[in-house]
Amino acid sequence: MDQGLPQGFREVPAEAQAICLRALTIAAEGDKADIVKPFKGAGSGVFEIALPFRGDAFRVVYAVQIASAIWVIHAFQKKSTQGIKTPLHEIDLIKSRLKSLKELLG
Repeated sequence: MDQGLPQGFREVPAEAQAICLRALTIAAEGDKADIVKPFKGAGSGVFEIALPFRGDAFRVVYAVQIASAIWVIHAFQKKSTQGIKTPLHEIDLIKSRLKSLKELLG
């Protein structure tokens, strides 16, 4: 497993990781997998892999077009208490990490 991936990704079950890595590979090749949708509220070029897996829901948020690379911003198991909405603390973390990444690569 790549040590550059967020801790949350390493906590996703191996089979689900493989599915997400395939979706990321498709993104790196310039296309979009069926389980990917734009991540709203973080600007253009930010996408979310929405993976239902064995009764759980996992999310991997990544950005493209930052220094010509794909950057995994955050990965987590979705445990929303508000229906299908992503919890606000997860959204805030994604925005913070994205801002830090853009500043770092600036």
